[in-house]
Amino acid sequence: MARYLEPQASFTSEKDIETESEEDYDTSNSQKIYTSCCNAGGIRTYALEELKMATNDFRIRIGVGATSFVYLAELGDGNFGAVKRVMEERGGSRKIFLDEVSVLLRVSHPNLVGLLGFCLEKGEQLLLLEYVANKCLFDRMHTYYGQSLGVLSWSNRLSIALDIARALEYLHSQADPPIIHRDIKSSNILLIDDNHAKLADFGLCKLGPFSDPNGPKRQTSIKGSFGYVDTNYLNTGLVSTKSDVYSFGVLLLELITGLKSIQGSVTLAEWTEECRRNKNVEVSAQMLDPKLNGDANMEQLRVLVDLANSALVENCEARPNMSSIADRILSCMEPQLHLELPV
Repeated sequence: MARYLEPQASFTSEKDIETESEEDYDTSNSQKIYTSCCNAGGIRTYALEELKMATNDFRIRIGVGATSFVYLAELGDGNFGAVKRVMEERGGSRKIFLDEVSVLLRVSHPNLVGLLGFCLEKGEQLLLLEYVANKCLFDRMHTYYGQSLGVLSWSNRLSIALDIARALEYLHSQADPPIIHRDIKSSNILLIDDNHAKLADFGLCKLGPFSDPNGPKRQTSIKGSFGYVDTNYLNTGLVSTKSDVYSFGVLLLELITGLKSIQGSVTLAEWTEECRRNKNVEVSAQMLDPKLNGDANMEQLRVLVDLANSALVENCEARPNMSSIADRILSCMEPQLHLELPV
């Protein structure tokens, strides 16, 4: 059953909560966004009664978000969906809801959770999302139930990293306008199976244009999740696609070590810094999740550690883009045939 749980809390800086003039919508702007959603091809609007019937009056809750609850929906064709109920009493404003709908209408990628429809009626704010049949990566790696299913293998972890890298590459480089996710974390990664994943939850996304990812950044209220949020963004309020790159670096460390993004009073990036910066692969191997029993390709480990290090540098302009990260992960996964030439 899909889980949209968010055990790693998302946050917004207290000093800047909903204060940016660029994000302030009046009623007229909200209506324009809603109208454009209604006219979008391939996505249908639902009556409230339809979604209440599909969810059996919001009976089976399968997830909890910062501003929402998520319910299992049985659709008329025998398939399932997930209804995300964005609630004003949990801080889910009309603007937040319409922002997420606006983003979901713009994207289509096999590694992104898709929008099937929505409802904005009688005070309800409902998204009907693609149902992903297995738990989120956080649950798979860090809960008793997830671990009872067996160890997530090294090859599984590489494949999941590649899927999320491709999703971010699409958001940053191919979506129009480009999109910063701003909340990359293991609880927002839903598993199709142990080998394939989709990125979910677009509630904190920021839309472009970003003419140059290494150029001027946009100052914005700080949003993200503890342990994953870009330290440069946290210190300056300046966000760019490289902020997602930083969060992806933390995700790589999580996949390598099997540890959560927060270790006591420090972040996983801080916890692993001395070890991951050591060039000795034997030292890097000490970072490996002990549940793997050493069953990992050391060359691939070196690549992932190098990528994590480059993604986590303080100077955001020095971080690689997601296209180059995805390429490096794919290259290290492809079997290399080294033919020995006769002497």
